[in-house]
Amino acid sequence: MRATTIAGLTFAATTAGAETLTIYAYDSFVPDYGPGPAVAEVFEEQCGCEVEYVAAGDGAALLSRVRLEGARSGADIVLGLDSNLVAQARETGLFAPHGVDAEFDLPVTWDDDTFLPFDWGYFAFVGNEGTEAPSSLQELADSDLQIAIQDPRSSTPGLGLVLWVEQAYGEEAGALWSDLADNVLTVTPGWSEAYGLFLDGEVDAVLSYTTSPAYHSIAEEDDSKVAWAFDEGHYVQIEVAAVLESSDQPELAREFMAFIASDGFQSVIPTTNWMYPVIEPEGGLPDGFEALAQPESALLYPPEEAQAVREAAIDTWRGALAQ
Repeated sequence: MRATTIAGLTFAATTAGAETLTIYAYDSFVPDYGPGPAVAEVFEEQCGCEVEYVAAGDGAALLSRVRLEGARSGADIVLGLDSNLVAQARETGLFAPHGVDAEFDLPVTWDDDTFLPFDWGYFAFVGNEGTEAPSSLQELADSDLQIAIQDPRSSTPGLGLVLWVEQAYGEEAGALWSDLADNVLTVTPGWSEAYGLFLDGEVDAVLSYTTSPAYHSIAEEDDSKVAWAFDEGHYVQIEVAAVLESSDQPELAREFMAFIASDGFQSVIPTTNWMYPVIEPEGGLPDGFEALAQPESALLYPPEEAQAVREAAIDTWRGALAQ
């Protein structure tokens, strides 16, 4: 499960004399409980190289960092942007084609020669069993439940939530946010901080994923965490990786991108990142995933539409919470 680490730390294997592939990733991908170490171990055996991760905050923070660094960036690959940031990332001109030809198991069609999907999931509010679960965003807003959400300016889940509200409510999005404002106990920079507040009992529910309860059930044998199913449908997140045009290891970077579409990478995702793989592993999904909530409808803006509505949706959110 995604969990807290310290942004900006660098984590690397030690393979003396080997070429180094530097990957900027979000915080929770990198540490021992994330997929990063297992992914690196398998890939290093394949490439004879060293994988170095740099933890750089949540997905939106990753994009901000590479935009600031530009062609001077030390990264070869950025891993952890999502479909809502793809159009904005493409406009920077900093990313190169990945060269991977693969078919994906996704709820939408994906055809992009630069941004390669590596996992996906549905956003959801996660609460405790026994809490009276709302059946919609509006019912949540009308309740006394206290929630933690993430800032859409720095966090991909936070951005996913404002786009979820925007797509589900359209011109009524502002009214929904006004109703929801008094439920929001805190807004955190990223997912890890918000989920930690939920686990500590500081809030009744947290913006996370329908797959989050699988972590508690499989890893902790704890079935008390529940993803609430909402009538409006649930917004989809597709997480992507991309090669930096300025990479000084372009061949190695593209070898890693091809590795993302292999079973060696995809089989690690369900029980380390606690998301759905974009290509079903050879052994299928782990036991426990079949019991997860399955939304009746999937909501998602295409990348260009997400960019077009993004700033207005954030302004609506910010205006409502500032009142």
